[in-house]
Amino acid sequence: MLQQRNIGFLLATAVACAMTEATAGGAGDNAAITGETVDRFDKGTPQSAVLCLPWAATLAEDETLTLTYTVETGAEDDLSDAATLVTDTVVVATGPAGGGDLSGTLNIDVAVRAGGRYCRANVTPDLSAGDTDTAMVGGVWIFGGMDRLPQ
Repeated sequence: MLQQRNIGFLLATAVACAMTEATAGGAGDNAAITGETVDRFDKGTPQSAVLCLPWAATLAEDETLTLTYTVETGAEDDLSDAATLVTDTVVVATGPAGGGDLSGTLNIDVAVRAGGRYCRANVTPDLSAGDTDTAMVGGVWIFGGMDRLPQ
């Protein structure tokens, strides 16, 4: 019953990466956004997570926004020993007829129990157009399955 009444009590959140703007063929386009390093011990040692990548874009007809993400994990707080836990490239949006504004969230399930104490998500937005198209992308962690409830 507790889960049906207050699911937020059983979850912890953290910033994965700052909201970043990208302009096709310019600043931020196809440039990696290095995420924030999260100490899983500070979050109650979660066993699972959802990496949420909210995005918004203005795209010309048939042009795309692609997100490449990599979740790194390790035992060192600077992730100098980083190993890749999961990585993929996903086309999240295609410009509609006549072009237009689009938005959404790419949600990635991550079994963080398979990783080390620290984790980080790096994201690279890639706009297919040569110019004019724009996008914003950011990231949030939602952690669950802790060995103790979040504080």
